[in-house]
Amino acid sequence: MTKRLLIVAHAPSPNTLKLREAAERGATHADIENVALAVKAPLDAGPDDVLACDAILLGTTENLGYMSGALKDFFDRSYYPVLEEKQGLPCALYIRAGLDGTGTRRAVESIVTGLGWRWVQAPLLLHGQWQEGFADEVEELGLTMAAALDSGMI
Repeated sequence: MTKRLLIVAHAPSPNTLKLREAAERGATHADIENVALAVKAPLDAGPDDVLACDAILLGTTENLGYMSGALKDFFDRSYYPVLEEKQGLPCALYIRAGLDGTGTRRAVESIVTGLGWRWVQAPLLLHGQWQEGFADEVEELGLTMAAALDSGMI
């Protein structure tokens, strides 16, 4: 049975677009057989997308010590419509942070806790000056999420 992974990631710059594309690349690795992938910008994603998925990978920039407004908007529109039906949804997060990302992490963790979603791993913080290795880390995260779904681990 095919599982569905949803990637909701804010990508306002060329570098953050590289991160979203890396997550997609990892999730569509040739060894992944039974996972369908949907990739959406936060303003294009909504509760129907969450209700249709078996796991979610979130990506955001750090904006003034908080998540992007676009990801916050996604949560605002999706929170109550998915609250009851998606308890325990496996999730992961990457944060592209110019500072330390702690405020962003705390904000997303608070919402995820309220939703009753289950972390697959600790949030991935990509902080400081841009490094090409950030894309490799996000690609690995996408692969991990898809492989865990494919194998039935999550």
